[in-house]
Amino acid sequence: MASKNILVIYYTQSGQLSDIIRNMLKLVSNEAEITTVEYKPVQDFPFPWTSEQFFDAMPECVKEIPVELKPLQIPDKTYDLVIFGYQPWFLSPSIPTSSFLQSSYAAVLSGKPVITVVGSRNMWLNAQEKVKGALQKIGARHVGNIVLADTNHNLISLFTIIRWTFTGRKEAKGLLPEAGVQTRDIEGASRFGPIILDALKTGQFDNLQQKLLDSGAVHLKPTLIVLEKRAITNFRKFATYIREKGERGNPARMPRVKLFKRLLLTGIFVLSPISGLTARLISLFKKKTFRRQLNYFKGIRYESGVI
Repeated sequence: MASKNILVIYYTQSGQLSDIIRNMLKLVSNEAEITTVEYKPVQDFPFPWTSEQFFDAMPECVKEIPVELKPLQIPDKTYDLVIFGYQPWFLSPSIPTSSFLQSSYAAVLSGKPVITVVGSRNMWLNAQEKVKGALQKIGARHVGNIVLADTNHNLISLFTIIRWTFTGRKEAKGLLPEAGVQTRDIEGASRFGPIILDALKTGQFDNLQQKLLDSGAVHLKPTLIVLEKRAITNFRKFATYIREKGERGNPARMPRVKLFKRLLLTGIFVLSPISGLTARLISLFKKKTFRRQLNYFKGIRYESGVI
C-alpha cells in the first residue's frame, strides 16, 4: 500500500491541543506520513492573557471577524485526510480559527475528508456548528469529530481555567485539580488512532464518526445544550453593543467590555446553579427533543441555524 498522507492543521496557545493531537496520532505515525502546520495571527494573542485583553476579544470572536495570519507553508501534496484542531473562545471558534477558515489557505481542505478535534472547557456546540458550516462552504468532507473537554464540575473548572488563563498555571494545587483537559484524557486520545488508521487505509469514512462515538469521542450533557443556547444569544447581543464603541483595543469601548465581564462572572458564579436546575428540568420534560438534539450535536451532519 502506498504511503498515506495526513495534514494536521491547528492553532494552540498553551500547547494542550498539540498534546491531544500528538497522542491521538501516536499509533498512526508509523504507518502514514504526517505533515503538521500551525496557523497563527500576525499579531498573536497573549498567553497568559490579561483580563482586559481576554474579555475585549469577545465581540470579534463571536462575530467571527478575521485577523491577518502569518504566511503558511503547506507542502504541496495529495492529502488523504486532514485533522483540523481548534478551541472555542466565548462559545465560538477562536479568532485564529475563524480567520483561517475565511482565508485562502482554507482551500487546502476542499474535497478532503476532515476530522475536527476540539479542546474545550465544556461548551463547544456553537463553535462546532460554525466550523461545520465553514467546512461545508469550503467544500470539505466532514467525516469525524473528537471533543476533549474538562470533566470537572462546572464551577471547579471555571476556577481552574481562570487561574490558567491569567497566570499560566495549569497544574493541580491544593483542592483544585489541573486546569483544562485532564492528562489522563489527553493520553487516552491514543485510542482513536487505530480507528482513524483503519478508515485511512480502507478509504471508508462513512461510518467513522459512529466508531469514534463508540470509543467515547464525544460526551455531551443535555443541560449544556440549554445553557449554551441561552448564553450565545446574550453573547451576540453584547458583541453588537460593545462594537458600537469601536474595534478591539479601542479604550472607548472598555466600560462596556467591563460590564460584560461583570455580568458574565455574576451569571456563572451566582446564577449558574439556578440555570443548571432549570436546564435539567427542561431536559427531563422534553426527553424526545433532547434525544434528537444530542444525536445531532454528537454527529457531523450540518443544518444551518440550529443554535
